[in-house]
Amino acid sequence: MENTNTTPSIDTNFKHVLHKAETRGHANHGWLESYHTFSFANYQNRERMNFGVLRVLNDDRVNQGMGFGKHPHDNMEIISIPLEGDLEHQDSMGNTTVIREGDVQAMSAGTGIFHSEYNKNQDQLVKFLQIWIYPNKKNVTPRYDQVTLDLNDRHNKLQQVLSPNPEDEGVWIHQDAWFHMGKFDAGIATQYQIKKPGNGVYVFVLRGDFTVQNINLNQRDGLGIWDTDSLSLTANSEGAEVLLMEVPMQL
Repeated sequence: MENTNTTPSIDTNFKHVLHKAETRGHANHGWLESYHTFSFANYQNRERMNFGVLRVLNDDRVNQGMGFGKHPHDNMEIISIPLEGDLEHQDSMGNTTVIREGDVQAMSAGTGIFHSEYNKNQDQLVKFLQIWIYPNKKNVTPRYDQVTLDLNDRHNKLQQVLSPNPEDEGVWIHQDAWFHMGKFDAGIATQYQIKKPGNGVYVFVLRGDFTVQNINLNQRDGLGIWDTDSLSLTANSEGAEVLLMEVPMQL
């Protein structure tokens, strides 16, 4: 559990990159609307290729009954985090499952995997984050991981949802990365300690407003921070939600 308090210290000796929500790439395919923080498909921006080993952060909305047909991946760690609705998953390893808000899904594509993701419902949208991380091991045996977490465990604190360790809370991947999610009342502050020296943290605001270090962020803004041992967050609105992605900065 991360330490939560009302007067966190502020480290001003850090490097950062700010990605405002409206500067993201955007694609609307009718059945799919997607916002790309980093270059993806038809959105190509040489200044937005990655943040360390974080390669893809797609904010997807899929219409009723629609989805991504079976397609391949290899040598990538793929994480899906549902924000609303139900996402049905099938893959070439024989997994068929549904992920919902509170669930986190991870796949190690390794030597190669095929999978599909569909909106299971005919009466509501599904909204989810699709995240790709470069692995620290290539050509591993493909694997699938899924957990259901207690949403109460992220109220006014940061809940770990991903790590490099199978025995830890959340899913695990082949990379020295840690993800945390939190939902905060207005005015609540917390401090996050970097787990591994040299790692950076990409902060993505899911809902509401935050101040991270001395930088103000709004809904769907992203902020990458590195060359620091810790960072401070303060929620500036009620029910503000955030995803922290700590990742190695070297590919």
